[in-house]
Amino acid sequence: MLSAITIKMLNIVNKLFGSSSSKRLKEYAKIIEKINKNERELESISDIEISKKTSNLKQRIKDNESLDDILPEAFSLVREASKRSIGLRHYD
Repeated sequence: MLSAITIKMLNIVNKLFGSSSSKRLKEYAKIIEKINKNERELESISDIEISKKTSNLKQRIKDNESLDDILPEAFSLVREASKRSIGLRHYD
């Protein structure tokens, strides 16, 4: 579920850019939702598992999987690695 802040930000952006952007914003909201779902799962795994998942993503790219398909998982991994290494979390 999207946070209240994310929804407010999406509403502000929608008001600024008009309804022609609504479809694109809805698509982004779906991606953000997937990223946030992955984030909750990644918080409980070890650093070694993070590394294994990263290697798996690299292999999936080599196997010609679409970057759009792996985007939510990749961003989730980057966000979790950032939280663990420098203590900062990327915004939605």
